[in-house]
Parts: sequence; C-alpha cells; structure tokens
Amino acid sequence: MKNVKLLILLHLLLALFSLTGVASKFAAGQPFLSPKFILYYGITLLGLFIYAFAWQQIIKRMPLVTAYANKGATVIWGIIWGYMIFSEEITVKKLVGAAVIICGIVLIVTADAKEEEIAEKAGDTGNGYEDKTA
Repeated sequence: MKNVKLLILLHLLLALFSLTGVASKFAAGQPFLSPKFILYYGITLLGLFIYAFAWQQIIKRMPLVTAYANKGATVIWGIIWGYMIFSEEITVKKLVGAAVIICGIVLIVTADAKEEEIAEKAGDTGNGYEDKTA
C-alpha cells in the first residue's frame, strides 16, 4: 500500500511537472517581458522549483529505475493538457504511443515490485539505504 501511495504522489508530481510546460507555452505566446510573460514564466519557475524538491523526496523512497520509468507518463499528461487546454487533436498514433508508454511503465514497476519482494524476504531494501519510513 505504501508503494501505491508513493506512485500516486509521483504521478501527481509528474502532472505538476507537465503543467510547467503548459505555463511555458503560454509565456512563449506573450511579448517578451510583458506582465503576462513574467506571470507565466514565474509560474513555470515556481512549478519547476517545487518539482525539484519533491523529486528528491520521491527518489529517496523509490528505486531510481521505477521513478525514471514513470517520467514517461509526462507524455501522456502532455496529450491530456494539449487536448483540454489547447484543443489539440488526439490521434490514433498518439493513443498507440501512450499505450506503449503505459505498458513499459507497468513492466518496469511490476519487475521492480518483484525484486523488492525478494529483497524484503532476504532482509535487504535493495537500494543501499535503510528504510526509515517503516
């Protein structure tokens, strides 16, 4: 259950990260150094600042390969935001690409979960760190 909560937090963080791209796209559509440009650029920087700190907390508690494999989900978030905010078309190729990404994430996460289960039975966390959250 702890891993599920951590994965949910990771995906919320990745959604935030992908929204910085949305703010950046809005900033790009404004005249340089105009008030709206500064606002959108500030939102982008704030989001990236929060993301950087939260990412460090995630990788402290999760195997690195699992965390990085899930970063592929930002492409899926990009498709969602593109459709919802910019009225971009969702094509069959985009859906197939998203499915491939999801399959890859599932394969890596389930392989990692199996390795963690084996390591726990052996009394090892598998990441070189003590589990201080238990």
